[in-house]
Formats: sequence, structure tokens, C-alpha cells
Amino acid sequence: MSAEEFRLLRDHVYSHCGILVHEDMKFVMERRLWPRLEVLGAPDFSAYHRYLRYDANRHVELEAAVESLTTHETYFFREPSQLKAFREELLPTLEKRNARTRRLRLWSAGCSSGEEAYTLAMLLKEERRFDDWDVEVYGTDISRRVLAMARRAEYGPSALRATSADLLERFFLPTGHAKVRVRDEVRAMVSFGHHNLLDEAGSQLVAKMDAVFCRNVMIYFDQSARRKVLRILRDRLVPGGYLLLGHSENLLNLGADFELVHLRGDLVYRRPELPGLLGSESR
Repeated sequence: MSAEEFRLLRDHVYSHCGILVHEDMKFVMERRLWPRLEVLGAPDFSAYHRYLRYDANRHVELEAAVESLTTHETYFFREPSQLKAFREELLPTLEKRNARTRRLRLWSAGCSSGEEAYTLAMLLKEERRFDDWDVEVYGTDISRRVLAMARRAEYGPSALRATSADLLERFFLPTGHAKVRVRDEVRAMVSFGHHNLLDEAGSQLVAKMDAVFCRNVMIYFDQSARRKVLRILRDRLVPGGYLLLGHSENLLNLGADFELVHLRGDLVYRRPELPGLLGSESR
């Protein structure tokens, strides 16, 4: 892969989904995309770029290229201190706020193979306070392959490495071959959809959410793409709705219209209740 081929492919991927492949990742891009050239019979990366730009099947191949370039490492009950804060401090607030409608909507944005979305459903099951509510956890990802895995809901030991024995017994069924399947009562609370976080028009189809989990997703984006994603996520939150990021992520220098909320065990962000009401607060 020449420097020019790398630039063309990098920029094309970036314009599609906001994922920025840095200069020092040129060899990785070459290694991961080479099998796609072999599948298509493309003689070189210039021909592959032309295919992505002009072929009738370019959209399908672009999804395959992004799939090859992204990593989908996750597991159940990841970042437990944040989940504890969400369960003990935010869920009671959401229960009071939505007491009239008795409806709760959570979004796992960039859900990968579904562990986070199912984790949220399990937390709600554990709480019991929402048992007779209209509850939905919605998981989205740009990768159709991992969404198929999420819908299948079968997982091996790596995905369960932070799952306690009692949670494993309550929410999973053994399937053989060292795998377990999420129980139907949890699966019924969760739905999945294909979604590009930079797609503003497609995002309008997502319902208004009470809380959005977008953890360890924006590390793949540059500042410009992060700002756009944050604007879209803010738009899909109800006023007063919460945004939870990964512990290595924050909104510093992004100018996003969110309030910083200090919980006892974590920091989260909130869409202001009133237009123009910005700043930080402590709880």
C-alpha cells in the first residue's frame, strides 16, 4: 500500500463513519484490508479504492472494509463502578421522573456483540422497580456481523469474565460447547439495529432516550467526528437525559451542550432540562 493509497482509503473510511486511521496504522490497514482485495480479485489498493468509490456494490463492500478495521472487544458488566452508580443513583431519579408514563428507554450506542445492552437489561431486572413498566433497551452498531452475534445471544468465557456466579445462574442458560445463552426474559427487553453514529438522518429514527451509553466508542473518532456524534446523541436524549461515556473518555474541549453531573461513584453527563442551561453541578 503506497502512501497515496493509504490516504485515499483512510479519508474514504473517515467520511463514511468518522473512524480515523492514524498514519502509524498504515501497516495494520494494509494487513486487514488485503483479504478484501483477494475476495474481489482487485490487483492493488488503488483498484480497491476505485471499487469503494464507484462500483454498484460499493456500499456493501464499504461495510466489509469498516468491519475489517474495527475491534469489538467487550464483555458483560464492564466498568462496574459506573454501572453501580447508574443503578443506585440514576435509576431512582429516572423512576421518579417517568412515574407518570411508566416508560423507560436506554440506548447502547456502539453495542458491539450485545453484552452492554443485555447487561443494562439485567440491571433493570435486578432492580425490580421497573417490572411493570414499558421498558426497552436498544443496541446499535455499524457492524452487521456483531449485531448478528448480539441477536444470537450466545457467549463464551471471555465475555463472562466479570460476571458473578449468581448472575450467571440467574440470567444465562448453558448451551454446551463452553457457551451460554441469555435467558428469554432478558432478550425480550432488548432490540438491536444497524446504525452509523454519524448518520444524522438515520438517527432521527431512534426514539428519544432517557439514558445513552456510548462507552469506548469515540476513541476511534477525531475531534470533529466526536462533536458531530455528541450533537446527535444530545438530540436523541430527552431533556434531563443522561450520557455515560467510558472512563477513558470525556467532553473536555469538545464544546458539547451537556452538564457534568457528579455522582457519588462516577461522573456522567446530562442534557440540560432547559434550553441554554449549561454548566456543571454536583449531586
